[in-house]
Amino acid sequence: MTIRTIMVSVDLGAAAADRVQLAAGLAERLRTWLIGVGACRVPSFLPVGDMLAVERIYEDEEQRAREQLEQAKALFERERGGLPRTEWRAALAEPLAYHTEQAREADLVVVGRQGPADGDPGAMAVPTGALLMAVGRPVLVVPPGLEQLGLGCAVVAWKDTREARRALRDALPLLSRAERICIVAVGPDVHHGSAEGAAAYLSGHGLEATTHLLPDPAVGAGDAVLRFAGREGADLLVMGAYGHSRLREWIFGGATRDILQATPVCCLMSH
Repeated sequence: MTIRTIMVSVDLGAAAADRVQLAAGLAERLRTWLIGVGACRVPSFLPVGDMLAVERIYEDEEQRAREQLEQAKALFERERGGLPRTEWRAALAEPLAYHTEQAREADLVVVGRQGPADGDPGAMAVPTGALLMAVGRPVLVVPPGLEQLGLGCAVVAWKDTREARRALRDALPLLSRAERICIVAVGPDVHHGSAEGAAAYLSGHGLEATTHLLPDPAVGAGDAVLRFAGREGADLLVMGAYGHSRLREWIFGGATRDILQATPVCCLMSH
């Protein structure tokens, strides 16, 4: 896989500026296009009572949404720095639907972590889990406060599944720039051959990786992966995203949910 276009979600939350800086730095390093995307939905109102009053309220809300999009555009243009190949796209639309639509032209989508302690990113934010399920592209989840993606050490959370295999393939452009790669498999059903098979796949692409098995962790799988990444000084975590849709809610397994909400490093996920 080659990354030619990176798409970054832009909202007005406290972490947005750092996220755009990180995406711009990555685009510069990979020599790619960077597309900033923002969307804001205009609330709808039931036509009850004075129609003129309802119309005025709608016009006020539309103007407020347009002002938010302009603020997001200004943030993107400021934080992208001197990156030469960029584009801004915005719409008065539901953020998840618009981001999913625009991602058809992206190789990598950059979004913010949305954990319980991360604060309210505002109405323009796209729900990370739902985007993962819908977008059909690798998603780089960025915690608050990170302005740059380091690639000293990359940790691959391995499970011999479709999602993990896809994530490993999707991460090749970033893994090829890492100084060190660790493959970790967690849980009672892990076995040496599976992890070594993942290492052999990377070896076929000219990359060396060490394998690590944690068959009986003292904590849950998500916590075990995060603790391992912390011990190794990881800058990047790579893993498959495991979940399914139920009506309009997005339900993830424990490890995926825990890492989505708590990862202290950038996490590339594929579903």
